[in-house]
Amino acid sequence: MQQERDFYLAWQLLLPGQSRRFHDLLAVAGSPREAFRLPFARLAALLGEKEAAELVRRRDALDIKRELDKLRQAGAGFVTLADEDYPAPLREIPDPPAALFYRGNLVAGEVAVAIVGTRRCSHYGRVVAEELAGEIAGAGVAVVSGLARGVDAAAHRGALAAGGRTIAVLGTGLDTCYPRENQQLLEEIASRGLVLTEFPLCMPPEPWHFPVRNRIIAGLSQAVVVVEAGRRSGALITADLALEQGREVMAVPGNITSPLSFGPNWLLKQGARPVTSGLDVLEGIGQAVLFPAAGSGGPALDEFETALLTLLDDEALTQEEIIRRLKAPAHKVLSVLVYLELKGFVRAFPGGLYVKTRRAALAEGESPS
Repeated sequence: MQQERDFYLAWQLLLPGQSRRFHDLLAVAGSPREAFRLPFARLAALLGEKEAAELVRRRDALDIKRELDKLRQAGAGFVTLADEDYPAPLREIPDPPAALFYRGNLVAGEVAVAIVGTRRCSHYGRVVAEELAGEIAGAGVAVVSGLARGVDAAAHRGALAAGGRTIAVLGTGLDTCYPRENQQLLEEIASRGLVLTEFPLCMPPEPWHFPVRNRIIAGLSQAVVVVEAGRRSGALITADLALEQGREVMAVPGNITSPLSFGPNWLLKQGARPVTSGLDVLEGIGQAVLFPAAGSGGPALDEFETALLTLLDDEALTQEEIIRRLKAPAHKVLSVLVYLELKGFVRAFPGGLYVKTRRAALAEGESPS
């Protein structure tokens, strides 16, 4: 190893997810190169004999050239604290990783917002996460999340659907997708955004990886938005980390009888900024924009289309329920639903449920909040 960045990479391979330990050694040695050369006796005094012995064993066996070849074969890159393109916001946190592994494109100076929440979100939470992400990404702000089930996946999909940029921060190596069901989503993010991790290739998911990962989600972002979260949700850990890092915390108000709304409602009582639209988030980070009028450039809705949308004001309905309530022919309801979906006024979800979007509310002249 010759370059300084090689030593940063070496430390990330030796101490993945243990950035505080790396920075402690760095403070003693002065540079990653000198830290790498610390003798066993010095390491034992700092870490204890058992941990020092294991570190020396792994250090002596480390082959950086072989590790670089593995990354190339996986189509992955890496960036270190020695590089100019290391994400600037992460340099501000107390324990930035020595190196990050990635697929996709690093964008210097980009503004980003994290959208997080429970894996077991409600239908409402999924809709809100997708719509918020779409509005934020559509305004040119990257959406950061953790590729988990539920709110995370919904946020990524919403950003991609809006043609925007999204960043997935993993708690595994780049060659491991957790959960596996999100593999296709991961590939789409890698091709259109950025997949990022501090864990080397072949690292499987471990419970402790995810709280550690959450500090990177918060660190990359100017604000963290919590959509739904129970009392013990990891999203609340992310919110706490955001506060420690000086980031803004925002929350979506929820049903006070729902356990999934405990987290956001508790954060709101602690002073978090309430969020009922993407505009709230953009204003909160100083990125307010004027959204184009929804529905502009097309004909006004007719009476039947308006009546159908009115049915969806307060609840999601199936096609059969819409037909029954409107007392209209099935073919007419189906054609109007397709038309409204193309305009972005309704969305279809698994189970045959149709939901009115915020875009429709704006087109009807309602308040976006």
